[in-house]
Amino acid sequence: MVSIAEYENSLSKPLRKATLCILVKKGHVLLAMKKRGFGVGKWNGCGGKPKDGESVESAAIRETQEEIGVTPTSMKLAAKLDFFFPDVPIEKDWNQQVWVYLVDKWAGEPSESEEMKPDWFKIEDIPFDKMWPDDKHWLPKVLSGKYVDGKFSFGKDDKMIEFSLNEK
Repeated sequence: MVSIAEYENSLSKPLRKATLCILVKKGHVLLAMKKRGFGVGKWNGCGGKPKDGESVESAAIRETQEEIGVTPTSMKLAAKLDFFFPDVPIEKDWNQQVWVYLVDKWAGEPSESEEMKPDWFKIEDIPFDKMWPDDKHWLPKVLSGKYVDGKFSFGKDDKMIEFSLNEK
Protein backbone atom coordinates (compact mmCIF):
# COMPACT_ATOMS: atom_id res chain seq x y z
CA MET A 1 0.00 0.00 0.00
CA VAL A 2 1.37 3.39 -1.00
CA SER A 3 1.13 6.27 1.48
CA ILE A 4 -0.74 9.49 0.74
CA ALA A 5 2.56 11.40 0.55
CA GLU A 6 4.12 8.88 -1.86
CA TYR A 7 1.05 8.82 -4.07
CA GLU A 8 0.66 12.61 -4.05
CA ASN A 9 4.34 13.03 -5.02
CA SER A 10 3.90 10.57 -7.91
CA LEU A 11 1.12 12.60 -9.57
CA SER A 12 2.17 14.43 -12.73
CA LYS A 13 -0.39 17.24 -12.48
CA PRO A 14 -2.17 19.23 -9.75
CA LEU A 15 -5.34 17.86 -8.22
CA ARG A 16 -8.58 18.68 -10.02
CA LYS A 17 -10.46 21.39 -8.12
CA ALA A 18 -13.98 20.79 -6.82
CA THR A 19 -16.41 22.45 -4.44
CA LEU A 20 -18.80 21.50 -1.68
CA CYS A 21 -21.43 23.73 -0.03
CA ILE A 22 -23.06 22.83 3.26
CA LEU A 23 -26.12 24.86 4.27
CA VAL A 24 -26.52 25.40 8.02
CA LYS A 25 -29.23 26.93 10.21
CA LYS A 26 -30.06 26.76 13.92
CA GLY A 27 -28.46 23.42 14.80
CA HIS A 28 -29.35 21.82 11.46
CA VAL A 29 -27.40 20.97 8.34
CA LEU A 30 -28.76 20.44 4.84
CA LEU A 31 -27.43 17.38 3.07
CA ALA A 32 -28.55 15.99 -0.26
CA MET A 33 -28.86 12.39 -1.41
CA LYS A 34 -26.84 11.92 -4.60
CA LYS A 35 -29.15 10.34 -7.18
CA ARG A 36 -26.67 9.78 -10.03
CA GLY A 37 -22.98 9.87 -10.93
CA PHE A 38 -20.00 9.95 -8.59
CA GLY A 39 -21.11 9.27 -5.00
CA VAL A 40 -24.58 7.98 -5.93
CA GLY A 41 -26.56 6.75 -2.90
CA LYS A 42 -24.63 8.89 -0.41
CA TRP A 43 -25.66 11.99 1.56
CA ASN A 44 -23.39 14.93 0.80
CA GLY A 45 -23.28 18.68 0.39
CA CYS A 46 -23.82 20.30 -3.00
CA GLY A 47 -20.92 20.86 -5.31
CA GLY A 48 -18.92 19.93 -8.32
CA LYS A 49 -16.16 21.01 -10.65
CA PRO A 50 -15.49 24.56 -11.87
CA LYS A 51 -15.94 25.17 -15.58
CA ASP A 52 -13.01 26.55 -17.58
CA GLY A 53 -12.19 30.04 -16.30
CA GLU A 54 -14.64 29.79 -13.38
CA SER A 55 -13.42 30.37 -9.82
CA VAL A 56 -13.96 27.71 -7.17
CA GLU A 57 -16.30 30.04 -5.25
CA SER A 58 -18.38 30.81 -8.36
CA ALA A 59 -18.59 27.10 -9.11
CA ALA A 60 -19.82 26.45 -5.55
CA ILE A 61 -22.65 28.95 -6.05
CA ARG A 62 -23.57 27.63 -9.51
CA GLU A 63 -23.53 23.99 -8.43
CA THR A 64 -25.73 24.74 -5.41
CA GLN A 65 -28.20 26.53 -7.70
CA GLU A 66 -28.23 23.60 -10.13
CA GLU A 67 -28.43 20.84 -7.54
CA ILE A 68 -30.90 22.17 -4.95
CA GLY A 69 -32.28 25.41 -6.40
CA VAL A 70 -30.83 27.91 -3.91
CA THR A 71 -28.31 30.71 -4.35
CA PRO A 72 -25.78 31.10 -1.53
CA THR A 73 -25.48 34.74 -0.45
CA SER A 74 -23.16 34.28 2.56
CA MET A 75 -20.42 31.64 2.40
CA LYS A 76 -17.39 30.94 4.58
CA LEU A 77 -14.47 28.83 3.43
CA ALA A 78 -14.32 26.02 6.01
CA ALA A 79 -12.01 23.34 4.62
CA LYS A 80 -9.60 22.26 1.92
CA LEU A 81 -9.70 18.51 1.48
CA ASP A 82 -7.47 16.48 -0.83
CA PHE A 83 -8.85 13.12 -1.96
CA PHE A 84 -6.72 10.38 -3.50
CA PHE A 85 -7.84 7.18 -5.20
CA PRO A 86 -4.63 5.23 -5.95
CA ASP A 87 -6.54 2.12 -7.12
CA VAL A 88 -8.56 4.05 -9.71
CA PRO A 89 -6.92 4.49 -13.13
CA ILE A 90 -5.43 8.00 -13.31
CA GLU A 91 -7.34 8.80 -16.51
CA LYS A 92 -10.62 8.61 -14.56
CA ASP A 93 -9.36 11.66 -12.62
CA TRP A 94 -11.04 10.90 -9.29
CA ASN A 95 -8.20 12.58 -7.37
CA GLN A 96 -9.42 16.01 -6.34
CA GLN A 97 -8.98 18.99 -4.06
CA VAL A 98 -12.33 20.01 -2.59
CA TRP A 99 -12.95 23.50 -1.21
CA VAL A 100 -15.74 23.30 1.40
CA TYR A 101 -17.96 26.28 2.17
CA LEU A 102 -20.44 26.70 5.00
CA VAL A 103 -23.48 28.63 3.79
CA ASP A 104 -25.60 30.44 6.39
CA LYS A 105 -27.64 32.68 4.06
CA TRP A 106 -29.18 31.92 0.69
CA ALA A 107 -32.00 32.90 -1.65
CA GLY A 108 -34.68 30.34 -2.51
CA GLU A 109 -35.92 27.14 -0.91
CA PRO A 110 -34.03 23.85 -1.24
CA SER A 111 -35.73 21.56 -3.75
CA GLU A 112 -35.06 18.23 -5.40
CA SER A 113 -33.35 18.07 -8.78
CA GLU A 114 -32.49 15.22 -11.14
CA GLU A 115 -29.17 14.90 -9.33
CA MET A 116 -29.84 15.59 -5.63
CA LYS A 117 -32.62 15.18 -3.06
CA PRO A 118 -32.03 17.60 -0.12
CA ASP A 119 -33.11 17.10 3.48
CA TRP A 120 -32.39 18.81 6.81
CA PHE A 121 -30.72 16.93 9.67
CA LYS A 122 -30.09 17.93 13.26
CA ILE A 123 -26.34 18.23 13.67
CA GLU A 124 -26.38 15.43 16.26
CA ASP A 125 -28.31 13.18 13.81
CA ILE A 126 -26.09 13.48 10.73
CA PRO A 127 -26.31 10.10 8.90
CA PHE A 128 -22.56 9.41 8.75
CA ASP A 129 -23.25 5.73 8.02
CA LYS A 130 -24.78 6.80 4.67
CA MET A 131 -22.01 9.27 3.73
CA TRP A 132 -18.42 9.06 2.51
CA PRO A 133 -16.31 7.56 5.34
CA ASP A 134 -14.12 10.67 5.61
CA ASP A 135 -17.05 12.94 6.51
CA LYS A 136 -17.22 11.81 10.13
CA HIS A 137 -13.65 13.02 10.64
CA TRP A 138 -13.84 16.55 9.22
CA LEU A 139 -17.51 17.62 9.10
CA PRO A 140 -18.07 17.87 12.90
CA LYS A 141 -14.94 20.04 13.17
CA VAL A 142 -16.13 22.35 10.38
CA LEU A 143 -19.60 22.60 11.92
CA SER A 144 -18.01 23.57 15.24
CA GLY A 145 -16.30 26.53 13.57
CA LYS A 146 -12.86 25.14 12.86
CA TYR A 147 -11.04 25.38 9.52
CA VAL A 148 -9.81 21.96 8.38
CA ASP A 149 -7.03 21.02 5.97
CA GLY A 150 -7.24 17.28 5.26
CA LYS A 151 -5.91 14.52 3.06
CA PHE A 152 -7.74 11.24 2.50
CA SER A 153 -6.83 8.10 0.56
CA PHE A 154 -9.42 5.58 -0.59
CA GLY A 155 -9.04 1.97 -1.66
CA LYS A 156 -11.41 -0.49 -3.22
CA ASP A 157 -15.15 -0.16 -2.53
CA ASP A 158 -14.70 3.46 -1.34
CA LYS A 159 -12.97 2.31 1.86
CA MET A 160 -10.80 4.96 3.47
CA ILE A 161 -7.29 3.61 3.98
CA GLU A 162 -5.41 6.63 5.37
CA PHE A 163 -6.08 10.23 6.39
CA SER A 164 -4.53 13.24 8.05
CA LEU A 165 -6.21 16.37 9.42
CA ASN A 166 -4.98 19.75 10.52
CA GLU A 167 -7.43 22.17 12.10
CA LYS A 168 -7.22 25.85 12.89
